[in-house]
Amino acid sequence: MRKNDIIRDIALALVLLTRLPLPKLPEPWFQRQAQAAWAFPLAGLAITLPACATAALALWLGLPAPAAAGLLLVIQIVLTGAMHEDGLADTADGFWGGFTLERRLEIMKDSQIGTYGVLALIMTVGLRWLALSALLPMAGVWPILALSLLSRATMPVLMVTLSNARKTGLSQSVGRPEAFPCVIGISLATFLSVLMIGSITIAIFAMLSATTVGLAFLAYRKIGGQTGDVLGTSQQLAELSGLLLLLVL
Repeated sequence: MRKNDIIRDIALALVLLTRLPLPKLPEPWFQRQAQAAWAFPLAGLAITLPACATAALALWLGLPAPAAAGLLLVIQIVLTGAMHEDGLADTADGFWGGFTLERRLEIMKDSQIGTYGVLALIMTVGLRWLALSALLPMAGVWPILALSLLSRATMPVLMVTLSNARKTGLSQSVGRPEAFPCVIGISLATFLSVLMIGSITIAIFAMLSATTVGLAFLAYRKIGGQTGDVLGTSQQLAELSGLLLLLVL
């Protein structure tokens, strides 16, 4: 892969997965969006680095761990435009609010949020907040940075293994990557995570793999494939399961 390709792919991943202020990219670059999926973990790192730096500063200034964890979550949500949380809410509403494939997809496309979506957000954000509050004083920010990489490496896996459930939407417009970018993304996320937190990466990788396989099976049963909402859900569930496992370990 040439240097220009690497820069282009990272820029595309940042445009797709973050709300960071970036220059307007040339239109032809977007034809390569699917193959830029290997850089999704790096987009996660770009989001979580400032969030973790803020949390570390808050702890150093004497703020309690729950306040530091809350700031970390707020910055992550702002820098992603809450797109992953939005995907989780839509997926929860669609998967359990509809009784047919067509109705589930219709609900997921609706901008309004329902009971299942509200409950999913309350539970997952609440559990992430509690886990981060306990984890920050014990282990610092390195495990959180590692999870920002690994959780976003799950998204290309679903893009490769599941077809698009609808003919429109973000996931369909991005396209379906080949397996090679997916492998590169997983390898990159795993390598950097090992540097950050060592061999515990293996246990986290196993947990995230199980979570992703479970979601893939559920998505296939419910809507026959994946959408952008399902990809966002995979990131959220992977991050949450990883945080809970870190607390155990």
